[in-house]
Amino acid sequence: MTVRPSLQLQDKWLDALLPIVEDEGWTDHALTLSAREAGISSEEKALAAPNGVADLIERFFDRAEEEMLETLASADLSGLRTHERVAEGIKAWLAALAPYRPAVKRASTRGFLPWHAPDAAKRTWKVADTIWTAAGDTATDYNRETKRGLLSTVLPPIVLYWLDEPSEDDLDAFIEKRLQGAMKLGQTGSKFAKPALELLDRLRGRG
Repeated sequence: MTVRPSLQLQDKWLDALLPIVEDEGWTDHALTLSAREAGISSEEKALAAPNGVADLIERFFDRAEEEMLETLASADLSGLRTHERVAEGIKAWLAALAPYRPAVKRASTRGFLPWHAPDAAKRTWKVADTIWTAAGDTATDYNRETKRGLLSTVLPPIVLYWLDEPSEDDLDAFIEKRLQGAMKLGQTGSKFAKPALELLDRLRGRG
């Protein structure tokens, strides 16, 4: 499949940016340094990332999703229950991000700032949607929104826990506990789940 020029440039720029992000963060200064390092012109910068840092953060997480899907495609998940397939999706996504923990930490710090919250909420929802779809979920009604909304609420604490580099067993247990909590929340009905989902929708700009 032919990759659009903008994605080719994004990847070239991102590859130069990631080593710099650990010290500089996802900043305009880091973008300038990495563009110079990658030999990207002003015209190419406008084509690759018209929204600057936000576009490259988005591409960073998109690449992790693509790698996650490749990992899941080569795994035999047929004997797993749905929530186990979701857990495998989360772990495959984290494994794709593992070489870039400092960049994830910097992105998380940026994402939790109030003025970046809508972008972070949209990004988290997108990851949740990809994981649920890879797990075989085909729901199209309110149930679909609920599943993705609840998973979106547990992904941030999972990422924060993962950033501290826990053991594999501890991470598995933490993910399992969080998913069980989300399932219980979903089962309590709209009295408790609906306010959380409505808040997420507002952050995503849908409310």
